Amino acid sequence: MAGTIRAGAEEPSAGPRIRDGRRSAGLTQQQLAEATGVSRQTVISVETGDYSPSVYLALRIARALGTSVEALWG
Repeated sequence: MAGTIRAGAEEPSAGPRIRDGRRSAGLTQQQLAEATGVSRQTVISVETGDYSPSVYLALRIARALGTSVEALWG
């Protein structure tokens, strides 16, 4: 059916929340990458929604941003 919206499609992805959290924490992409043990390119991919991190990386990102996984990926 044309124009049908899937359930949850209107919810923003975690990427913008991670980017906003990183900016609020005053971190650059490089600093977040170093804090979480990944490359800057991985941070970019997570923020743009091109990469879904493992549970372990999600925990490290949340910890580095001073928030919870639920707040970011809710």
